[in-house]
Amino acid sequence: MKKLFLLGLLSLGFSLTSEAQQVFSCSSKYDADVKVYVASSKYDADLVVYKCTSKYDAVENKGLWFFTESKYDAKKKIFFVDSKYDADIIIFFADSKYDAGWRNNAKMAKMY
Repeated sequence: MKKLFLLGLLSLGFSLTSEAQQVFSCSSKYDADVKVYVASSKYDADLVVYKCTSKYDAVENKGLWFFTESKYDAKKKIFFVDSKYDADIIIFFADSKYDAGWRNNAKMAKMY
């Protein structure tokens, strides 16, 4: 019975983190969970992001983002700021999903 309970908790934990990269772009910074600045180089970024075309591709906290149409479907609401000094996370949009990932692991918790 304990094994079944632990297995259930473990699978629940994985299911909660697997959808963490479904994001919604807010029009106000006060509605957002995370303020994001888009860098012109991946070397300046905390996170390299790849925009997925399906929510099923946007798993875990690895920089694979799926932008939702509704804030209620998203796990994180983000707001794009004009200055990197106002941002919680600096990102760079990659052309390949294989380039996606964290460059600054200290800021990884902001997207959980």
